[in-house]
Amino acid sequence: MEHGTSHGDDERGGASAVPAPPRAVPGRMPLAVVVVDTEGLITHWSSGARRLFGHTREHAVGRSAVDLMPVSGALPGTEVPAGRPALEDSLNGPVRYPTAGRARLADRARHRADVLWWAYPLVGPGPERLLVLAADAAALAGTADAPGEHERHTPGFALHTEFPGAEALAGRLPDILPNMGPAAIGRIVSQVLELGYPVLEISHHERVPVTPDWGTPRYRERQARQEAARRRVELTDGARPHPHTLGDTPAPGASIAQADPEGIDLEHAAVRERLEFLNEVSGRIGSSLDLARTIREVTSAAVPRFADFAGTHLRAQVLAGEGFPGGPPDVTTVWHRVWVEHNDEPGRWDDTVPVGESIAFPEHTPFFQCMVTGEPVLIPHLSEEMGDRIAGQFEKRDLRPLMNGRSVLIVPLKARDVVLGFMVLMRRPGRELFDDMDRTTGAELASRAGLVLDNARMYTFQENVAETLQDSMLPQVTPRMAGCDTATRYLPGTRLGRVGGDWFDSIKLPGSRTALVVGDVMGHGLNSAAMMGQLRTAVQTMAALDLPPAQLLRNLDDLAQRLGEHYLATCLYAVYDPIRSELLIANAGHIPPVLVRAEDGRSELLELPTGAPIGVGGVPFETARVRVAPGDRLVLCTDGLVEVRGQDIGAGLAALCESAAHPAASMDDACDTIIRALNPRDGRKDDVALLMARLNGIPPEDVAQWRLALDPQEVGRARRLVRERLARWGLGEAAETAELLVSEAVTNAVRHAHSHHVVLRLVRTEALLCEVSDDDHELPALLGAGREDEFGRGLRVISALAREWGTSRSGRGKTVWFEQALPRPAR
Repeated sequence: MEHGTSHGDDERGGASAVPAPPRAVPGRMPLAVVVVDTEGLITHWSSGARRLFGHTREHAVGRSAVDLMPVSGALPGTEVPAGRPALEDSLNGPVRYPTAGRARLADRARHRADVLWWAYPLVGPGPERLLVLAADAAALAGTADAPGEHERHTPGFALHTEFPGAEALAGRLPDILPNMGPAAIGRIVSQVLELGYPVLEISHHERVPVTPDWGTPRYRERQARQEAARRRVELTDGARPHPHTLGDTPAPGASIAQADPEGIDLEHAAVRERLEFLNEVSGRIGSSLDLARTIREVTSAAVPRFADFAGTHLRAQVLAGEGFPGGPPDVTTVWHRVWVEHNDEPGRWDDTVPVGESIAFPEHTPFFQCMVTGEPVLIPHLSEEMGDRIAGQFEKRDLRPLMNGRSVLIVPLKARDVVLGFMVLMRRPGRELFDDMDRTTGAELASRAGLVLDNARMYTFQENVAETLQDSMLPQVTPRMAGCDTATRYLPGTRLGRVGGDWFDSIKLPGSRTALVVGDVMGHGLNSAAMMGQLRTAVQTMAALDLPPAQLLRNLDDLAQRLGEHYLATCLYAVYDPIRSELLIANAGHIPPVLVRAEDGRSELLELPTGAPIGVGGVPFETARVRVAPGDRLVLCTDGLVEVRGQDIGAGLAALCESAAHPAASMDDACDTIIRALNPRDGRKDDVALLMARLNGIPPEDVAQWRLALDPQEVGRARRLVRERLARWGLGEAAETAELLVSEAVTNAVRHAHSHHVVLRLVRTEALLCEVSDDDHELPALLGAGREDEFGRGLRVISALAREWGTSRSGRGKTVWFEQALPRPAR
C-alpha cells in the first residue's frame, strides 16, 4: 500500500527545507492484513498490522484475534459486550457475507483515533476462516475539500468490474495477501472477488477501490517528471545503464531524487519498504538447519511481495551434502531445480519447469551469465525477440509462454565467493518492472539466503559424515541366538548435532549365553560417535574374554580414563544364560532395564546397584543376579526414550513399563508400540537406542553334559556318547561329523588338562553346539602342520568342518566350542 506526497513550502522557497509528510490518496493507504483460523487465533500478521495496532508478529501470531484487534461490528446486529470488540462473534458464527466498519482505538496516545476495517469470511480446506483488512482512517485527514468531509470516507464493498481496468485491479489483489502459497492465495482471492472488492465510499455515489501496491506510487504526472529529470541527468552526467541490465527498457537513473524533491520522499519510502521486506525475510529464512526447509523458506519469501515467480537452483554437490563445490561452474555443471513458488494459476509451471529436475544451462543465456559472473542479471522487460532467443537454447521445452513479456531478475546464491546456486525471479505484465533498486534488493536477499544455505549445507555435510560413521559402528544384531530372540531400534534426535553416542549390541558367549549391551556416550556429534565406536569395540573384545559383568565395566572405565578426561558414558551390561535361566547384570550410571514376566504379563523396573558413569573412575561396580523364566522379555534403552523436558524421568520410566507390558504379535511390533507410546509431541531432542530380548531359555532335554577322565581312552567314550545322544534326538545324519569334531576337541583337552576331569556338553538349538572345557588357561592356537608333524591338525579340522568355532578363557580354565549346522528336519 502506498501514500501520495506533497511538496510543501520548500518548492516555493519557503523556510522549511524538509519535504512535507506524504499526503494520503484515497484508495492508496497502508493496510494491515490479518488472517484468523478456525479457533479464532491469528495465523498471519503483516507489517502493516504491526504499525497500525502496535504488536509484533511474534507477539500476535497464535493469540486470540479479539484481544489484539480493536474493531467492532463485524456482524450486523451483534451486541458488543463492554470492553470487547464484536469481531469475536464473527470468528465463531457461520457468516457468509463480508462486513466492514470504523472503530475507535482505545489508546489515543497512539495518534490513530480511527480504524477502517474490512472482514471477509473464508471457506475451503485450509485453516483460514477470516481475512481482516484494516487501515488508519486518520491518514485520510486533509484529503477532504471541506470541513467534516472526511467523515464520508467509509469502508465498503463493490464488484471490481465496476471500475476501469478491472482485470488489472484483480491481478493486483494477490499482493495484499500474506505469503501463504499459491493454492491458498488463489482460493482467498477468488472469494474476495466474489464477495466484493474493498472500497472507500467518498459519497453515496462515489467509490474508490483500495488498491494494493508494493514499493512507491508511480502516478503518471510524477512518472513524467521523473523521466524528464532522468534524461537531464543522463545528458549532463553521462549516466549509463548497469552493465548487467539486459533488455530494451533502460533502468531509472540513480540521481532522479536530486532533480525532483518529491522523488526524495519516494526514494525514502521505497528504501524503507525494501529494508522492512529484507528484515522480515531475514527473520523467516534460516529458522532451521534443514537444507530442504531452508530452500523452501528462501524461495517462498519472494512471492508474492517481491515477485510473481521464484525458482531456486542449486549445484548438485550442495544438494547432496558432499562438501563445498570446487571450481567455478561451466556448461557441464549440473543444477537441480529444488523449489518453485508462484501465484499463477495452478499447474502452469509444473510441466515446463518441474521441481527436482536436473539441468545444465546453455552458455548463451542469462542464467549462465549469472552463475559464471556471480552478479545479478536484470531484464526489465523480456521482449518477444529476446525471449525467443533464450528459449531457443533449451531443447524439449518451450519457455516463451512463461517468460515473454515479463520482468526478469536472476540473482546468485553465493558463499565465500563461490556460487552455490541462483534464483530466477519474474514479475508478470501489469506489475512494476524490476529496476536498479529491485536488483539491489534481490542481490541482498540472495546474499543473506546464500549464507543461510551455506550454513545448512555445512550442517548437512557434517550430519552425513557423522551418520555414516555412526551407521558403520552400529551393529547388525542377529535376531535369533541360542535361547534368545532380539529386536532393536535406533532413532536419531531432532536437535542440533542430533548424531549421538547411543549404541546397543548382542554378543555370543560360550555356554549358549548371550551378552546384551546398551550404552550412551554423553554429548553429540562426531566426537561422541567416535567414542561410541571405541567403547563398543572394547566391550566386544572384553566380552570375548568372558569377563564377569562388573569386571568388564571396571576395565571399560579404566580404558575411558586413558582415552581422555572428557570421555563419559553410561552402560548396562547383561549376560543371559538360557540353560540356568538367569541374568547377570552390572550397571554404570544407566537407566534400569524393564523385565516383563511371561507368566502374568507384569512389568517391573529391575532394582540394580547403580555405579557411576564410565570415565568417572574410582567407583566400584556390582553384579546382580536375576532369575528369569522362559518367555520373559528384557527391555533396555537409553534415556532419550524416557526423558521429556520439564517432566520427571520417573514418569517416563513408568510409561516405559506400561508400554513394554502391552501385548504384541512379534518383537518388532512390541518395539514399535514402545516407540509410539513414548514419542513426545514436540519430537525427540535426543537420540534413542532400544534393545528388546525375549528370553526363551533352553529346555533341559535339549542339553547333555558329561565328565571325562584325563585318559586318552575317554576320547572313544566321548564319540560313543555323542553318537547315542544324537540318535536319541533324531539327528543321526549329523553323528559322523560331530564324532570327528568332538574327538579332536576332547583329545586336545585331555592332553593339556591338569585336574581329574574334562567337561563335554552338547546343546541342541537351531544348530548343534558342542563345548569342551578343561582347567588349562592357555588358549589353543591355529597352527600350521607339516606332513611329518604329529600335532597341530585338530583345530584345522574343527575350522574346516564347523559352521563356527572359538575359544574363551574363564576363571576355571578355558573352553573350546564349535557349532555344527544341522540338516533341515523332515516334515
